[in-house]
Amino acid sequence: MESKASRRLQAIQDHITSAVADPLSTVQQNQTAGEFFTKQGYSVVLPEKLKTGKWNVYRSAASPLKLVSRFPDHPHIATLHDNFVHASETFGDYKYLGTRIREDGTIGEYKWITYGEAAKARAAIGSGLVAHGITKGSCIGLYFINRPEWIIVDHACSAYSYISVPLYDTLGPDAVKYIVNHSSAEAIFCVPQTMHILLSFLSEMPSVRLIVVVGGLDELLPSLPSESGVKVVSFSKLIAQGSNDRHPFRPPKPDDVATICYTSGTTGTPKGAVLSHGNLIANVAGGSFEIMFYPSDVYISYLPLAHIYERCNQILLAYYGGSVGFYQGDSLKLLDDMAELRPTIFCSVPRLYNRVYDGVMNAVKSSGGLKERLFNAAFNAKRQALLKGKNASPMWDRLVFNKIKNKLGGRVRFMVSGASPLSPDVMDFLKVCFGCSVMEGYGMTESSCVITCMNEHDVLSGHVGAPNAACEVKLVDVPEMNYTSDDQPYPRGEICVRGPIVFQGYYKDEVQTREVVDEEGWLHTGDIGLWAPGGRLKIIDRKKNIFKLAQGEYIAPEKIENVYVKSKFVAQCFVYGDSFNSSLVAIVCVDPDMLKAFAAKDGIKFESLEQLCNDPRTRTAVLADMDAIGKEAQLRGFEFARSVTLIAEPFTMENGLLTPTFKVKRPHAKAYFAKAIENMYEEVSALESSSRKLL
Repeated sequence: MESKASRRLQAIQDHITSAVADPLSTVQQNQTAGEFFTKQGYSVVLPEKLKTGKWNVYRSAASPLKLVSRFPDHPHIATLHDNFVHASETFGDYKYLGTRIREDGTIGEYKWITYGEAAKARAAIGSGLVAHGITKGSCIGLYFINRPEWIIVDHACSAYSYISVPLYDTLGPDAVKYIVNHSSAEAIFCVPQTMHILLSFLSEMPSVRLIVVVGGLDELLPSLPSESGVKVVSFSKLIAQGSNDRHPFRPPKPDDVATICYTSGTTGTPKGAVLSHGNLIANVAGGSFEIMFYPSDVYISYLPLAHIYERCNQILLAYYGGSVGFYQGDSLKLLDDMAELRPTIFCSVPRLYNRVYDGVMNAVKSSGGLKERLFNAAFNAKRQALLKGKNASPMWDRLVFNKIKNKLGGRVRFMVSGASPLSPDVMDFLKVCFGCSVMEGYGMTESSCVITCMNEHDVLSGHVGAPNAACEVKLVDVPEMNYTSDDQPYPRGEICVRGPIVFQGYYKDEVQTREVVDEEGWLHTGDIGLWAPGGRLKIIDRKKNIFKLAQGEYIAPEKIENVYVKSKFVAQCFVYGDSFNSSLVAIVCVDPDMLKAFAAKDGIKFESLEQLCNDPRTRTAVLADMDAIGKEAQLRGFEFARSVTLIAEPFTMENGLLTPTFKVKRPHAKAYFAKAIENMYEEVSALESSSRKLL
């Protein structure tokens, strides 16, 4: 006999099936059927539990009944090794990895290796590691920036069941040493510059047995004493060794660990997010419902391969047989590389898109007159056409926008933004000026990258789209911040994600793993979201006192405040930043005695403490002292406040700025000092604009 539960499930499936026939429609609540859906768009809404669950779990309308774990057209691809075997067999003679060759002191055009050539190199590298006695399942460190060898080594790790561990050079030597020891890495691939760093503390990394130097000449490599137990070989020599002593592949299983990505963290030591082959394939397969590449596509790789964003881009490109050209390693020469490569796909972060926006808009304003009026007319006409889903007159491209397109090579057909929120104004600007699809996504390392992504044809900006087809998303109440899933008109709460994309946990750290993944498998992101019409997700806040700047760097404001209060001028401090800006600003409650002493010494006259706080000379002096304190504490560059507002009124419980435990109430402080924060960011923007003009 058919059970009540199975009948209810069938009713749900029938309702979903009928709803997704028109994915952009709005479906009213179905009272008689148990309120199956409240809103229906790019997402469908399901109950968390079949019998008693609240209807608050969102899935992609593209795959509402089943979370995706494989590519629909190639379900046999279950691991990264399978993915590259598919790529090398399907696209063997196609261009794959390209670099610009330097000849006679000048940089030339891109030179390419094919998928087939990369496949041979990965087999040789893997065989070389086996020949050197690197055991199956060992961690392999990669300590250099984007270049073809990075990708080839990663493919070798997948083919021979090694675990790749990116060593991000900007983390500093101490973090590199910690990651190598924490992961017990047996081999490290590096370049000559990073080799010297490794050798400086080699004795403190007992697990390392092999160092492979990319771009190093054998005759210039050091010969280490035999008692060290470490061999140093060049990349070319390892390939030769592996080619002469070929070992069969040791293919991984889907549940095997593919990589451990260590996050830079905000306090304490880096955490290693463990991602399986199944995690990464599921994420990219789910993303393929929204993003399609072609063998004719050309991609420029400059985002750090140590970050999951770029790693997943590479997996998807290999699946579709696209070409990957690498930048020279200097971000200041990126536009020159793009002019030569002429990519069709460009994935970046808001910080760079903001720079493009600022550069074009400043040029338009400075041109004035007829040129400015022409640009504004063209921009408004094309934007209105896009909002209506129509094609604008090609005249505007010929007159205005083709010149802007050429800045990125002239062929970009698809742009993606990730890592932090992109301003709606900037997104609209990109769509208009480059005449291509622009999508924004949201994700994190612990979710194997993408949690939600915009639909390619969505004309609305200011959101991060619907769930990846490989996961489901819900918002959990955060009552202490007044966010609930029952909020009207839109549900709000902490974003939680579940499905095959959720990581295996933090390496050797069950305590922190349990803090983010609950007993029912939900990964708690710490981000606050809102469900907008059409099943679109918007990111509106952070649950914890940790946030990202526009370039994707995490900030722990309390740590920075604890540094700045050591300044003789600072009695209390509130450091502020957000994902729409690339720098920090600070509100400082001054020590009145120290400030008055400084004024007397420098001959600054004042009638009140408030007047003294507003004096530019005082602000400059306080910020300089804070900078000195920050340097002593070894704050990183992005952790320094770029502007400061001095106040005489202390933070207290009475004015709502302190908790009973004397901690700054951040949401209240943000609102309380909103005008001052706005003024400081205008000041920072003006300084940056004047600096660019000087350059």
